[in-house]
Amino acid sequence: MPFMTNGKRDYKKEDAWDKAHPGRAKARAERHKARKELGLKVGDPRDAGHIKAIGKGGTNKKSNLAPQSASANRSFARNKDGSMKSELSKKEKAAGKKGGNKKGY
Repeated sequence: MPFMTNGKRDYKKEDAWDKAHPGRAKARAERHKARKELGLKVGDPRDAGHIKAIGKGGTNKKSNLAPQSASANRSFARNKDGSMKSELSKKEKAAGKKGGNKKGY
């Protein structure tokens, strides 16, 4: 956990950080909604991957979601502002694929 002090969760520090970054709560809620839409349970190691990224105009509709492994979903190159350079991961570029493994296995 990022807000741990001596093995205990620091709720005051976490709350202060959330208030300083107002868009984070909405983004977290959107991630949770996407996981629920796909039926991914707590403890499932897969991520709810977006076929068309939210930042590139995608939505959280089930037709735009696919379960993916965390490594496949989080391996995109980023610009300094955090936006994606490309929708293809390094692995997909190296393999010459255009769509990627939608099952995430």
